[in-house]
Amino acid sequence: MSVGKSVSRVDAYEKVTGRAKYAEDLTLPSMLTAKVLRSTIANGKVIKIDISEAIKLPGVVKIVTCFDVPDIEFPTAGHPWSTDPAHQDPSDRKLLNSRVRFYGDDIGAVIAEDEIAASRALKKIKVEYEEYPPLLTPDASMKAASDGAAPIHEQSPANILKHSLVEDGDFNAAIKETGLIKFEQIFETPTVQHCHIESVVSYAYMESERIVVVSSTQIPHIVRRIVAQALGRPWGAVRIIKPYIGGGFGNKQDALYEPLNAFLTVCVGGKPVKIILSREEIFSSTRVRHAEEIRLAAYVRPDGRLVARSYTCYANQGAYGSHGHSTTAKGTNVFRQLYQDEKARRTEAFTVYTNTATGGAMRGYGTPQALFAVESHMEDMALSLNMDPIEFRFKNLMPVGYTDPFTKNVYRQDSFRECVEKCKAYIHWDEKRALYKNQSGPVRRGVGMALFWYNTAVWPISVEVSSCRMVLNQDGSIQLQLGETEIGQGADTVFAQMASTALSIPFEKVHVISVQDTDITPFGLGAYGSRQTYVGGMSISRTAGILKEKILKAASGFLQTQIETLDLINGNIVLKTNNEILLSLDELATETLYSTEASEHITAEATTQAKSNAFSFGCTFAEVEVDIPLAKIKLLDMVNAHDAGSLINPQLAAGQVHGGMSMAIGFGLSEQMLYDEKTGRLLNGNLLDYKLCTIMDHPHLEAQFVEHFEPTTPFGTKALGEPPTVAGAPAIRNAVLHATGVALNKIPMTPQNIFPAFKAAGLI
Repeated sequence: MSVGKSVSRVDAYEKVTGRAKYAEDLTLPSMLTAKVLRSTIANGKVIKIDISEAIKLPGVVKIVTCFDVPDIEFPTAGHPWSTDPAHQDPSDRKLLNSRVRFYGDDIGAVIAEDEIAASRALKKIKVEYEEYPPLLTPDASMKAASDGAAPIHEQSPANILKHSLVEDGDFNAAIKETGLIKFEQIFETPTVQHCHIESVVSYAYMESERIVVVSSTQIPHIVRRIVAQALGRPWGAVRIIKPYIGGGFGNKQDALYEPLNAFLTVCVGGKPVKIILSREEIFSSTRVRHAEEIRLAAYVRPDGRLVARSYTCYANQGAYGSHGHSTTAKGTNVFRQLYQDEKARRTEAFTVYTNTATGGAMRGYGTPQALFAVESHMEDMALSLNMDPIEFRFKNLMPVGYTDPFTKNVYRQDSFRECVEKCKAYIHWDEKRALYKNQSGPVRRGVGMALFWYNTAVWPISVEVSSCRMVLNQDGSIQLQLGETEIGQGADTVFAQMASTALSIPFEKVHVISVQDTDITPFGLGAYGSRQTYVGGMSISRTAGILKEKILKAASGFLQTQIETLDLINGNIVLKTNNEILLSLDELATETLYSTEASEHITAEATTQAKSNAFSFGCTFAEVEVDIPLAKIKLLDMVNAHDAGSLINPQLAAGQVHGGMSMAIGFGLSEQMLYDEKTGRLLNGNLLDYKLCTIMDHPHLEAQFVEHFEPTTPFGTKALGEPPTVAGAPAIRNAVLHATGVALNKIPMTPQNIFPAFKAAGLI
């Protein structure tokens, strides 16, 4: 049994020695290179593109422009396809776009013998535009549309991709109760980038009439469908291969440049063409986390009971639809579920097109923005009511036994309280809350906390399916294949542990095939939604059951014994009555495949559709030191406690939490993408000017767990990949409030943003 143990990663040796091959490692010098021609305006139209000088340059093979691509608008988001149009992503872009919607939009491409020739050609191309003023915020975009400006997308004349309004209970009636205290605040979160280590890389070529794309993607089977849609080809005429991948965090949960790459190889008769983005291009022209303005109002009794609340969100979608309204809607679900108002709640959300980088999926998928607002608001209300912030939260928290009416998720155990008690003990909460209560002087300390909630997988919003294949090798080992993808998080190791346990064979006997190939790999949806362990575990368990039955049937024939008397335990065929070993699986596998009497290749494959979901719960506590004259925050300590069900690999689980906390620190303290208001050009799209946290900005990051078996999946596990990044920013913010008495409602909490607040409060 390897489930529950911190076994070494199956890909560890390959990665630490450098033998693992990523997409760029697989490219060849003989491949043609493509570079994208990008717009130098943020909003407008391409009138004319002159390539006459560029095409004459040595090494240039072909130049295509926005006027040469198929007239097909397609979706890019990595969601499962549905035949129901209401569950389809926005189709609002072409392979190259003549309607320019952000500074850096794809308007053409040069195919050349090498990167130097392609780059030189880009500089020789002349573009004539019809230019409009850049619209960089939801407010500016909606106002311009109402004033009659040209819409960013014709199908959205108000520049609103989607608007939703949900009301639980009679909100207007609820707020008329006498004696209620109203708390109203506005919160702002920034646009940030994923900053995965590996670039966005793909190369494409043709085999006969079929297109093959090798790509660093989280979602190979979904990208296959999107490429086919974008080119107007049959889905089976496209093959996607995903090698090792160096991180994605949701950016690679979109079809980024695979469709264009597929088109370009067709343009040159199927010759291999590679596209490798620079870091600057990744910043400006891939996907980002949505900036949001969130307006909260709460109506509370003096004893702290929430009677009714409202949540209004304006999300900056950027230039294209990508994941559409779903990330914004996920944030509204946080608001509606985490705390239960006695009478009513109202959520309204606007996802608004602007002339900035496209908002897409990023770790946490809309919940870091929502939780920053919700948990900051809860903290401020507790302070105003002179209540303990934890007591105030528990007074309004979803109760044990709560069942969500939509997802059917159940809050089964008092996980929140268990997680909070762990964090309180670790950070010495009670002592430090008292110690830091009445401070003076320029440097002060504080402790803060925030709760978090997260769903596992995407049912019932979208289809949830996973397929698994197991092949018994001649030596009793198995090959394991899934459509779910390893993107650096340790998924392959966890899959091997599950298969080992489900079959009862040694962990070392499971060989995971990390490369996904849509021609070979069984169908799966990939890495997103904190789904893989939960849903993949279902298909692994079912496939293992089928394979075990086939193995025992072969053993019964070989041993001339009834199948009901046999079992497979620790890689051996045994008698059920006393566990006597009759023969090893190694011996059986060799005999079965090479028998002159009854040769058989033993394999199994199964698909599961998950029609369940599961809540993950937890909290983050933080301790900070604030230098008031410098308006600077130093994070001293941070702990995250998490109920992620049963842990498959505790060491990998802790690693997930550490990584998530690190991203939360950057979101709260330093990261933001800045645009020139006049031109719409990104100002800090590189790893020098964009302020990622380094090891110097991190204290010890503590990961703790509360384990409760989740009954909706065979291995009892649930979401862990995304939740740790959700609550860090509000925990830090609330610690600053404890230290200084100043409520910071805008992140990142940089000195530039902190100074005005400290000055207004009279601290400076």
